[in-house]
Amino acid sequence: MRSIRRDLLLALLGAMLIVLLLGAWATYRAEVQQAGVLLDYHLRQLALALRDRTYDSAMPPALQPHDSEFDYSIQVWNRDGVTLYYSYPPHVFPNRAQLGYTTVQTSEGPWRVFAMQSGGEVIQVAQPMSRREQLAAHAAWQSLRAFLLLFPAMGLSVWVLVGKGLAPIARLARAIAARTPTAMEPVSEQVPAEVQPLVHALNALLARLKSALQTQRQFVADAAHELRTPLAALQLQVQLVERAPDETRRTAALAELKLGLDRTTRVVQQLLTLAREEPGAMPAPVQPVGLDSLIESVVGEYRAVSAVRNIRLQLSSSVSEPLVTGDEASLRTLFANLLDNAVRYTPPGGTVNVAVQRTPGSLQVLIEDSGPGIPPQDRQRVFDRFYRREGMLEGGTGLGLAIVKAIADRHGLRVALAEASIGGLSVRVEFPPPAAPA
Repeated sequence: MRSIRRDLLLALLGAMLIVLLLGAWATYRAEVQQAGVLLDYHLRQLALALRDRTYDSAMPPALQPHDSEFDYSIQVWNRDGVTLYYSYPPHVFPNRAQLGYTTVQTSEGPWRVFAMQSGGEVIQVAQPMSRREQLAAHAAWQSLRAFLLLFPAMGLSVWVLVGKGLAPIARLARAIAARTPTAMEPVSEQVPAEVQPLVHALNALLARLKSALQTQRQFVADAAHELRTPLAALQLQVQLVERAPDETRRTAALAELKLGLDRTTRVVQQLLTLAREEPGAMPAPVQPVGLDSLIESVVGEYRAVSAVRNIRLQLSSSVSEPLVTGDEASLRTLFANLLDNAVRYTPPGGTVNVAVQRTPGSLQVLIEDSGPGIPPQDRQRVFDRFYRREGMLEGGTGLGLAIVKAIADRHGLRVALAEASIGGLSVRVEFPPPAAPA
């Protein structure tokens, strides 16, 4: 498992090490340059110190043959080119010196040379470049050694500072871990600005979970309340079947039991459909749906029922091949519930009109019936679960329009209720404007 502290520590220490190496290289180059200037000054001072001496002939070596402490090589010529003095051991240099500073390549490697003329003599002082580089490297090491020795302390400091910087996240984790499963209050811990988006997202998730749990509890309570009555009725009807004194009454009791089972089965089916359409349920696949063919299929399913009830069911469309995006099964359930209500509450001899049409701002489906309609004060409440207006003669579960509302909300549709032009209820389902063709 990845660790933010470890990643930050490795990144910071790696960056510090790279900077330290770059600094060491820059320091080394600066020390080499500075040492070169200083050692050139020493070469000149040594040559100036030798100009006051008198050289009549070649002098013996001033140093022992194997004395490695002496870094310089000295040569003195007269105006005739005769060597008057050389340090031991003698090194191979040009017979003619170039006055001033030069770097000479020899069989022993490069040497830094300073030559000057004093009276009739030429004095040349040289030093190997390798020795100068050693001195520069030693000076650079002395400058960087303190930083290298402090590097572990710097790493420990970074570890501690990163830990303090991440402490608010640890406190937030402990606060969340200490919560009970039912605690859905927003997180109010004080956290840095960098963690605020995470806290906001977590609070939004808690709000959605709270809403989902409340919906679930309400759903379970409503389901239990709604199923209690039909289950009690079924139990009573079973007892009536058991106590029927003859075949006629037993047959009548079995018919009532079958009707009760049908009503209970419809309630359960409606509850399951509503549960599938609740927010937070498993999302269904979304795909292009032909609205004309969908509406025509739903209307075809209710033609036989409307014919039996002597209801004229009409379908019209003014849109060619309208396409919408959504879950086809859910949209079929939405229009089936609306059409079922329209056919159920329209009296015999009435009319139900279904139309697919396009307006300047949307694509819509209009379902009108010539039934009793819904008073304006009840048009919002009919979308509540298990709500049924008083005086309704037709049986129902009170879940049809609640399912319609849930499906519409999930698809971003607008459902509007109004008075129909033929006297009953008008239901208008508006789809968002279709996307422009590519």
